[in-house]
Amino acid sequence: MVIDGNPTEMKAMEFFLKGDAQEGGRIQDEFVAELREFMKTGTHCSCKMTQCKFHGRCVECVALHRGHKHHLPECFREMVNERLLTLSGLTEHTMK
Repeated sequence: MVIDGNPTEMKAMEFFLKGDAQEGGRIQDEFVAELREFMKTGTHCSCKMTQCKFHGRCVECVALHRGHKHHLPECFREMVNERLLTLSGLTEHTMK
């Protein structure tokens, strides 16, 4: 299962952004149900640090990163970097 950029969750966010929280929530529930079903048989973890002892144990991994506040979990980096790239474009990527 693809978590990052998941089509179902992307559709839910479209409704949330339009102000339709009820429909967004309904679609988001579909995503969560799909995730829970997938987790019964497969790994949902998109982290590339497969040797990590917390691979696939996302709640624990995120709690550890929140606890030490040193850096982001591997699986969050692509999303954050995409957002930063957009912001950096406002100054023609002149960040040093």
